[in-house]
Amino acid sequence: LMLSDDFSDASGWDVASSNNGSAAINSQRLSLAVQPGYYISSMRRDLPLTDFYAEITARLSLCRGDDNYGIIVRGTGSYFYRFVLTCNGDIRAERINGGTRLPIHEQVPSGDAPRPPGEVRIGIWAVGSEMRLFLNGRFQFSVSEPTFPIGAFGVFVRSADDEPASVIFSDFKVY
Repeated sequence: LMLSDDFSDASGWDVASSNNGSAAINSQRLSLAVQPGYYISSMRRDLPLTDFYAEITARLSLCRGDDNYGIIVRGTGSYFYRFVLTCNGDIRAERINGGTRLPIHEQVPSGDAPRPPGEVRIGIWAVGSEMRLFLNGRFQFSVSEPTFPIGAFGVFVRSADDEPASVIFSDFKVY
């Protein structure tokens, strides 16, 4: 175990609030909430990761249809990988290259991606160029992507519909 974060200290994560969304830490949870059509992320920048296994729990508070949430790995500025879960039970992986989204694993249904008001333990194993996604300890898919070898970890929420979206994250561990 390299890091165990129970979200009792807000200083390690990006927190912010605006009319369009908020990222806040309270009651040992990181809460991300956005208005319709918006995206928000929170990064833990003090621990650049290369080879690791990380897990975080996501609890769907307000989430429907194509709204999505998930984890960001190997992030540096506007360059990172994003593992996406939709609120209708689909999963995919993307490379974000300076704001441009490039799919690296097509969207597929997963019986392990919960629908609201569910909860899921998201795990990512990354060694070299290979990254594997796990949901509740079960392997989902693997991608091989050498573009970004190191960077920060983060989480995100995006409202794709005309309703707000909210997800609560807790119990972050890195091995």
